[in-house]
This record gives sequence, structure tokens and C-alpha cells, in this order.
Amino acid sequence: MTTSAPHVTVLLEEAVEALAVKPDGLYVDGTFGRGGHSRAVLAKLGHQGRLIAFDRDPVAIAAGRGLDDPRFELVHAPFSDFAEALDARRVAQVDGVLLDLGVSSPQLDEAERGMSFRFDAPLDMRMDTSRGETAAEWLAQAPVAEITRVLREYGEERFAYEIAKALAAARAGGHVATTGQLAAIVEKAVRTREPGQHPATRTFQALRICVNRELEELSLILPQAVTRLVPGGRLVVISFHSLEDRIVKRFMRDESRPPQLPARLPLRAAELPRPRLTLVGRQVRPSDAEVAANPRARSAVMRVAARTEA
Repeated sequence: MTTSAPHVTVLLEEAVEALAVKPDGLYVDGTFGRGGHSRAVLAKLGHQGRLIAFDRDPVAIAAGRGLDDPRFELVHAPFSDFAEALDARRVAQVDGVLLDLGVSSPQLDEAERGMSFRFDAPLDMRMDTSRGETAAEWLAQAPVAEITRVLREYGEERFAYEIAKALAAARAGGHVATTGQLAAIVEKAVRTREPGQHPATRTFQALRICVNRELEELSLILPQAVTRLVPGGRLVVISFHSLEDRIVKRFMRDESRPPQLPARLPLRAAELPRPRLTLVGRQVRPSDAEVAANPRARSAVMRVAARTEA
């Protein structure tokens, strides 16, 4: 097993401050990772407070076993299981939900996870290595049109069709089974690339998002979180690329506006249905000092919203 660099939690103080933690509150950390945000939330909770965290990565779950705190529970599940998991614990509402999206540094830095072209390793890419289809298995059977769609939509790859054709041609002689094979195929298929960016960067991102259903998971958790928040409860989301942030931004915007009603409906302003969310401040980005200390923080964007009485 390769040794990864320690995971550095992005926007740690800003995210926990945005949650407005109450000492006796009940909070959810939807992405435990290595526990940076969870530990900071626990530090603000009193004896009656409670924190439930989710993660689908078995390695993160193993790391979380070292956090021995009676106020804390770690659930091995994707955060789309949020409502089901709360129901199983007879939790009706929570005071805040924090989502730190994307891939963690250990997942990128451990070669055997197959998420990086920096290592030649089995092409896995699953966040939860205990279940589901690997990237190699998906590529072995996906039609060219589907590969093209995934690369174009999830990687915003200009050469999606050329890469998809090259992958289909390569698998005719056997599976594309390793990260090194994938990177080499993409490098030959991509004619030009932005300076300083590896030709396979967008392809690796797209396949990882596809294999882990990352955007679908995000679209499922957001409405669940809002439904379970108490009035005044906070929803805090940190995104790391434009596809995630677009979903979060649109969701919070739409939920902070009154429902669209027919223009001629005879209702006074006070009679209009109230939105479920109100936006809290503007988007927050890491400081220059944080980016200098942790370059992987540079693309992070945090958005915050609070539950209304509606």
C-alpha cells in the first residue's frame, strides 16, 4: 500500500463557524473523510450535543474508529442514505448539515485506489471499495456514445468522442485495466491540452464522478437535508469543481425563492408560499494563505443557507 500525505481539511474554521453550532445541537457531517470537520464540531458541542457522520470509504470508516466519543456516531453509507439512516436512529430533525464534497487527498495519493494518473495501478476509482463497479469494469462494456457523454458532461472534455473511440479500439485487444493504460490511451487521443495540465486530467475526473455517481448523490442529499433541518438550521456545502458547485448554487437559489405561481393568481404578497431556505452571506473561498499551505484548496467554494419557518 502506498503512503499518502496527511489529509488537510479545507475551510475548516469557516465551515464550522457557518454551521453556528449550538452546544446541545444535533449535527450531520455527510463526508467524514479523516474527521477534520467532525472533530471541530465536537469541540464546540456540549455534553448533550450529538454528531452523526457518514462516509462510504472503508478506509475512512477505519480511521473514524479512533474517534472515541459518546456524542459521535460514524455510519458506513453514502450520504444519499441520509433520511433512511436518521429514521433508523429515530432522528426527526437536525440543527445543521455539512457536506465537504469531492475526493479526499488519501484517495488521490494511494495508488491502489486507481484515481490518479500519477501511479500505474488497477483502474478502480471507487470510493467504496466494498461494492459496486470499478472504472475498468465500466469501460469494458460501456458503448462509445455513453463514454462520450460521460467525458463530455462530467469532464467537460472537448475531445470526448476521440477518447471514447480510442478506448473502444484499445479494449478490442483486452481490458483497459490500469491507470497507466488509460492515461497513455488518452494522451495519444488528445491533440492539444491547456499548459500545465495532463491530457488525462478531465478523463480521470469524469470516470471517477461516473463510477461513484457523485452528482446524483449530491442531487439526492440536498432536498433530504433541507427537509430535516430545524428552522434556523444551517446547510453548509463545500464544492471543488464547477459541476458540483452549479448544482449547489442552483438548489440553494431555487429553494430561497417563493414557488412560481400563475401570474394572474389573485394573491397578496403576504399570502405567497414562503421559500424553505434563506441564503447566508456570499460564497466563501480559501484565503491566499490556505491555498499556499494546501494547493488542493484552490478550487474550493463554500455556500451556506439556513432553513426558514416555512
